[in-house]
Order: sequence, then C-alpha cells, then structure tokens
Amino acid sequence: MAIRVMLVDDQVLLRTGFRMVLAAQPDMEVVAEAGDGAEAIGILRSTAVDVVLMDVRMPRLDGVEATRRICAQPDAPKVLILTTFDLDEYAFSGLRAGASGFMLKDVPPAELLAAIRSVHSGDAVVAPSTTRRLLDRFSQSLPSGSSEPQHNGIGKLTEREREVMLLVAQGLSNGEIAARLVLSEATVKTHVGRILTKLSLRDRVQVVVLAYETGLVRAGGGGAG
Repeated sequence: MAIRVMLVDDQVLLRTGFRMVLAAQPDMEVVAEAGDGAEAIGILRSTAVDVVLMDVRMPRLDGVEATRRICAQPDAPKVLILTTFDLDEYAFSGLRAGASGFMLKDVPPAELLAAIRSVHSGDAVVAPSTTRRLLDRFSQSLPSGSSEPQHNGIGKLTEREREVMLLVAQGLSNGEIAARLVLSEATVKTHVGRILTKLSLRDRVQVVVLAYETGLVRAGGGGAG
C-alpha cells in the first residue's frame, strides 16, 4: 500500500514541486494539500494520511501549533517539519509539539523521499548531522537544566542505556553509536527500544528533546558535567 502523504505549505509552487517528486514514486501518493495549519486539520478529519509534510510559517495557524493539535489526536499521522536555516528556532518547537523529524526545504529529492519512508516506518531522526547543527545553534534558548536531569525515568536507565541515550541525543545514528561503543547495530537498537519504554517516549526525536530540556546534553553536543 502506498504511503499517503499530505502537503501543508502556503506556497503553491513549493507544494507543486514536492507533489511532482512524490508522484513519481511507486510507493507514495499525495492524497491532500493545504495552505495552512487550520485547513490541514480540517482535511485530516475526513482524509486518511500517513505522513504530513508540514511547513512552519503559515497564515491563520502555523505549523508548530498545527503539529501539536494533529499529534494529540489518536492514530495521528507522522509529521515531518519543513524548515530553512533562517527558521531553525522553529524546528525544535515542532519536535516538542510531536513531529517525528524535520528536513530542510532545499533538501535533495532523494533525501526527502528517504525521510518520508523512514518516518512512515517508525524511525524519527532523519538527518543526525543536521540535528546536531540545528540544536547547537539555538539550544542556548532552552532551559539550562540542573546538574542532575529531572526526569523520573532517567534514574531507571542502566549505565549503558544512559551512554546510548547521550549519543542519540547528540544526533548519532544507530550505526554511528554501534561504532563508537563497539556494539552491533542490533544491540544498539535494543538499547534504544528499552530507553523509549523506560522513559515513556514515542521515538528518538523525543529522546533528543528530553535530553536537551533536562540538561543531559548541552549546546555543543556534549554531556552535562
């Protein structure tokens, strides 16, 4: 079954470009388009969608608030935030609102397609290197956190799980974490699954958000001292 995609952007030309790229894929189908967040929410009431490509700055209802409302619904579609370098400060808000990841608007088509497939399959951190750069740029605006992160579940993590969580939060992929800790990717995936369960988190993006909000990692990608 094709991945049902919804395009949400107030620029018709951008939607047209994305639609052309997606329409050429045998496993994707653009089932809806909207020019702002309010329109998107209305359409989702009657249209089944798997992945929403969500712009940030739009009239009436912006992408961050639209994402928050969409992700609060049962059986909500995955949301992939579209951002630009000059709007980086909005991407973290989108992740906090429940988005499964973000991409830059000028992303090469192949990367966009891979991101949609990854999000649809349950993956979240689409571009780890971009995650690191983006969070490093504006994480100074986040709560500084205390010397001991304030989240009940973190104390339940084993030493190894905490190590893995720190590396996930710094934007490393499973493969990179496996190489860093000299583990197999399957073992890393198991650790990530346990972390999500113990912390009651939905996906890797929420691990990144939690780690920055609690001060487990700080600007620059390092662990809290």
